[in-house]
Amino acid sequence: MSKNKILWVDDEIDFLKSHIIFLNDRGYDVNTCTNGSDAMELIKTNLYDIVLLDENMPGINGIETLKQIKKINSNLKVIMITKSEEENIMDEAIGKEISDYLIKPVNPNQILLSLKKNLKDKELIKNNNVIEYQQEFRNLSLKMMNITDFNQWIDLYKEILKWELNLSKINDSTMIEILKTQKSEANSLFAKFIEKNYSEWLNSVESPTLSHNLIKNHLVKELGQTPTLFLVIDNLRYDQWMVIEPLILDYYKKESEISYFSILPTTTQYARNSLFSGLMPLKIKEKYPKFWKDDHEQGGKNLFEHELLDKNLENLFKRKINHEYFKITNLKNGVKLASNLKAKINNTLTTIVYNFVDMLSHSKTEMEMIKELASNDKAYRSLTKSWFENSPLFDIIKNAQDLGFKMIITTDHGTINVKNPAKIIGDKNTSQNLRYKTGKSLTYNNKENLSYKNPELIGLPKTSINSSYVFSKEDFYLVYPNNYNHFSNYFKNTYQHGGISMEEMIIPFIVLNPK
Repeated sequence: MSKNKILWVDDEIDFLKSHIIFLNDRGYDVNTCTNGSDAMELIKTNLYDIVLLDENMPGINGIETLKQIKKINSNLKVIMITKSEEENIMDEAIGKEISDYLIKPVNPNQILLSLKKNLKDKELIKNNNVIEYQQEFRNLSLKMMNITDFNQWIDLYKEILKWELNLSKINDSTMIEILKTQKSEANSLFAKFIEKNYSEWLNSVESPTLSHNLIKNHLVKELGQTPTLFLVIDNLRYDQWMVIEPLILDYYKKESEISYFSILPTTTQYARNSLFSGLMPLKIKEKYPKFWKDDHEQGGKNLFEHELLDKNLENLFKRKINHEYFKITNLKNGVKLASNLKAKINNTLTTIVYNFVDMLSHSKTEMEMIKELASNDKAYRSLTKSWFENSPLFDIIKNAQDLGFKMIITTDHGTINVKNPAKIIGDKNTSQNLRYKTGKSLTYNNKENLSYKNPELIGLPKTSINSSYVFSKEDFYLVYPNNYNHFSNYFKNTYQHGGISMEEMIIPFIVLNPK
């Protein structure tokens, strides 16, 4: 293994010989110079891994030297060393993207710790994560075998995601595959848990918060004198929230976070209509038949969210509240709302449905480029974060902070990367979704799916007298026998929703206040 090459710039370098010997003995190759001008020349002609830079030097001082170093090589790491504890000097150095800041006098072990943190951080993090996960593997397996309630499933899922994000930062394929296997096992047990408990949840006070009671149980109590932005990011998985959360926390502080469960089917048509209306789909169809379309009917299935939300809010508050609703489906509308957000400051509630994540997941089945960019969960998270950083949605959030909006972020359901095709047979009116089907005379494998012959028991409308619902478990997806091989390959490794998995059903509800 090659030595890390260090440049130490200090006008009193002769007094640091013992420090340099200490670092050399520990495998570092240390070059030295006494001023900023020489440092620049050395950096132009040598490849250094890091620079130790004295802040207080005659001639070109440390801050000016730092500026020049970043012009030559913006990626070169710099550790600033200074006698001064003045805040403005620290702020200026940090603003120039230093890697660390040490106060003189420094001892050799301080230097060594800073070098390890900045040069060997990936290796140290990898080793630590692997060891910790190996130790935790058995505990996770025991936990999932002994889960008895929905809160334990929420905790387990978030713990698995924590390890997934940690291990995705390192290139240990063995550990990542072990985690994938463990997550798959968890989803298998989760499906059994849902099969046993889901229908009872709809008639029990001991049930988790589901789509249709989210607004009643949680949103309403957050509304008051402060204007509130209710942001529903369509199809947002928990791990996607976890990667964009740090960006949002630069502008907002998190007051609370709960996890709730999407109803079945975990689709926009069912889960989001249920979320906004405060009703299960069967009740929507019975109470507001003009607002509901069955799967086989032509036309948009989410065209009346605004009307359903208005009726729900009016019912909960027993009066009309000052409320506006926006659905953002393209860049232009997102930019327009971001620039006009100030006009919403007098609303008690402003609801925004942002559809991009849903479009992204569906477009993966249609566009080869997206398939390449989001070939697995790690890439899917990365693509989400990259989009979010440059999106009007982030501009809306930043503008909302400037204007003093309270903000609540949630979603209607998640999505899962499907890998295993499952055959199903149905008539021409059977629904087209890959993770659930509704229709009559459905033929399928019970091991791969969960079915409800009497959908009224789980709050779902029948499309005909004999129709039932079938939901795929784990990472299965439903394919008809006609052209089976073609469609199996076409949809394999795409992101779908509608079925039963932790990724689709366990989703966040976050309350934030502006910093």
